[in-house]
Amino acid sequence: MRAAPDARLKANMIRVPTCILSSFEPPRVHNGHSLDLFVQIGSLTKTLTATVLTALAGRGVLSLDDPLESFLPAPGGTGITLRHLAEHTSGLPRLPPGIGGRDPYAAFDTQALDAVVRQLNTLVTAPAGSTEEYSNLGYALLGAALVAATRTPYEELLHRHVLDPLGVTDVAVGPPPGRRLCRRGLFGRPERPWTMTGAILPAGGLWATPEATARLVTSLLVDRRLGEPAPAWQKAGRLLWHNGATGGASVFAGAAPQGWVLVHRLSGRSAATDRLALETFRRFVDVPSQQR
Repeated sequence: MRAAPDARLKANMIRVPTCILSSFEPPRVHNGHSLDLFVQIGSLTKTLTATVLTALAGRGVLSLDDPLESFLPAPGGTGITLRHLAEHTSGLPRLPPGIGGRDPYAAFDTQALDAVVRQLNTLVTAPAGSTEEYSNLGYALLGAALVAATRTPYEELLHRHVLDPLGVTDVAVGPPPGRRLCRRGLFGRPERPWTMTGAILPAGGLWATPEATARLVTSLLVDRRLGEPAPAWQKAGRLLWHNGATGGASVFAGAAPQGWVLVHRLSGRSAATDRLALETFRRFVDVPSQQR
């Protein structure tokens, strides 16, 4: 076991509500965070969307190598498959067109996504499968394709293929307002969270309690109760990880053979959350830096 870099860890947590859960020590909760209130988990949602994909593929509903235009009205010839979307190799940009402002995804609804789908050939920046570029747009399209393939709402797919089989309940698209934990701004007032319930939902719109998120991490990465980890998980050596951020929250989840760590902070500065998670890991094991 390594000595804890206490000064650095404490500096990362000053004034920022933070919780740290791991297999190495009891949970640590600081500055008003909570283990049982719902928080935004941002792009960690992608790992659940990809798990739905692999579950449907395992049941023969679809194939990871099916072209996107089999499910959505995309122009032919892009060569983009569901696998490309899941692995961030579609050649699509990180963000949909027109995203910006204080609530960047508020106007990105199903109608906006449909408009993007119909001009997808003009947005591709590289041939499908040739390069890796992390894409929120890609996962919005993947989620829409899964919904179209099954004629089932995204939230129902999530429950049927991930949450219910794992017995995890505290994950939601829209948790009760009284159970939400948001970053506080001037005069201690809760800030309004980003609107992530539209077409961007499969890429980053879920809320979950830290306790429920930890159960997902251990079930999917440690116990592997639903099989091999889905292609959304990033790899750095033997570390499987994913992070996520919205305007007021950030999260890092990772597992190595020696154990697992989950860090959530009520701050959109994901780099600091990533560092805190990796420093927590390195107190106990050798892990490489994550790669994007």
